[in-house]
Amino acid sequence: MTAEEVNQSIQEGKAGMQDAIDHLQKELIKIRTGKASPAMLDGVMVEYYGNPTPLKQVANLAASDSKTITIQPWEKSMLANIEQAIFSANLGLTPMNDGEFVRINIPPLTEERRIQLVKQAKHLGEEGKISLRNTRHKVMDAIKKAVKEGYPEDAGKKREDEVEKMTHSFGDEIDALIESKETDIMTI
Repeated sequence: MTAEEVNQSIQEGKAGMQDAIDHLQKELIKIRTGKASPAMLDGVMVEYYGNPTPLKQVANLAASDSKTITIQPWEKSMLANIEQAIFSANLGLTPMNDGEFVRINIPPLTEERRIQLVKQAKHLGEEGKISLRNTRHKVMDAIKKAVKEGYPEDAGKKREDEVEKMTHSFGDEIDALIESKETDIMTI
């Protein structure tokens, strides 16, 4: 294994770790913080002419204030389908159809629910760290294999240290994301 292949392995590892961070950010957006956000409805799929379609592709979503999300479908015939899709998504939200819009009032979070959401966020953070460790393990194996195949041992140790530092850096980023989300959730 050449130095170039070791570099490529490290770059792939870095990309894999960044993917873990990006995934965590997307998952954290879905966790409710008590403030209305159209992103809360990102996973909702609506039956549109027989095909499951993301809600944001069949309607305009907006947070009209900090406690209300409004959904204005492109076609009024979609109101019932949108309402049904939100119920089916099991988000704990109740849509109200007024003939023009679907409105969702975001109920205030109870202390118990806030604690559950913090636990959920921490679980997602732990999954992200597991992904980092798995990626680190693959890169370290590639470096060790390269050393066995003739790559200089001292250069291999330097590369391993580089991977460790990179892993710690991404781990710190996950900790910061979780801490920020916890603050958001617990703020009344």
